[in-house]
Amino acid sequence: MAEDSESKSAGPVASVPRAGLVFDDRYLWHNTGLSLIEERHAFPFAEPVPHVSTPALVGRAKHLIDHYGISDRMLRIPASEADDEALRRYHSADYISRVHELGRTGGDAGQGAPMAAGGERIARLAAGGAMAAVDAVMNGTIGRAYALVRPPGHHAMADLGMGFCIFNNVVIAARHAQLRFGIRKVLILDWDVHHGNGTQAAFYEDSDVLFISLHQDDLYPVGWGGVRDMGEGAGTGFTVNIPLPPGTGWAGYLSAYERIVLPIAKQFAPELVFVSAGQDASVYDPLARMCLTTANYRQMARMMISVAEESCGGRLVVTQEGGYAAAYAPYCSAAVAEALVMSDAETPAIPEPYGPRATEQPAANRLGLDAGAALDAAVTAQRPYWRL
Repeated sequence: MAEDSESKSAGPVASVPRAGLVFDDRYLWHNTGLSLIEERHAFPFAEPVPHVSTPALVGRAKHLIDHYGISDRMLRIPASEADDEALRRYHSADYISRVHELGRTGGDAGQGAPMAAGGERIARLAAGGAMAAVDAVMNGTIGRAYALVRPPGHHAMADLGMGFCIFNNVVIAARHAQLRFGIRKVLILDWDVHHGNGTQAAFYEDSDVLFISLHQDDLYPVGWGGVRDMGEGAGTGFTVNIPLPPGTGWAGYLSAYERIVLPIAKQFAPELVFVSAGQDASVYDPLARMCLTTANYRQMARMMISVAEESCGGRLVVTQEGGYAAAYAPYCSAAVAEALVMSDAETPAIPEPYGPRATEQPAANRLGLDAGAALDAAVTAQRPYWRL
């Protein structure tokens, strides 16, 4: 399916030690306004309340990555704007035109996807940043990359922006990898606490892309990500949804990885691994009710590094999605970046702001009955397609 194949020259990347970082100051210009999700009127408060998807979240993550010396160990990868050809690999021409018009006026790209005038160029830069991360990894310039981009993308449908997302960055980057480098099998793990409905829709009938989503059950969008949503046609079995009950902590997530994510990922044997990394399953997040900590995000990243190393010479691209705890999510994102550069023998530098409670909370150590039942249901649903 390659239209400009460079896969023969990509080669193994296990000997390339450095990770890469895609970040552009213009990501911080993406203006979601002062409204709280669906509020359309001026706030009655004397002090305006910023939108929950604030530029500070990504900006603070970058600050921590710099402050703790992580970016010193990462190759900076410049981003450029995705062109119409790249966007059309998923999005409709009408939707691209609509976003272009909104780029002049500002407005909502669909359902809860606000942007100010000028937002189109930044959204294209986010998609282009994910593509640039793919280029660097597939060319062997680096082993793995973190695309710290904004706005996020995994909710964006072909013809509709949703959930703060304008263009679906990971879908566009995955198609770019297949078309430019001639690879076929792509794994996308989405650990954002909200279901990646746009990504699922893009690949629901596609057996070349394995989409795995861990998310809080029926949180957003309502009706998406059920355990029986497993793909259609040729794609049957290549969508793996793991909906978890509110309050699931590390014990539940670790069990999900050990019982479902890692076995299926390794059986699929991808040629490139993506992580849609939303750090909104954290203990502090205002839009969800999960209990993950900074260390847990580092651990999840390291597990996906191991999948990539075993399956495809280490080729891994992490793309930023959500995470809305203003003081905490940036630490979780920085821990993900840290995992990309550190060795197994190194002691993490990113601290745990939650303190001792991070490891003492019950959900970190005990698998709740509801979480256990949810995992059993997911295993049962996937057994016809995978060895579990």
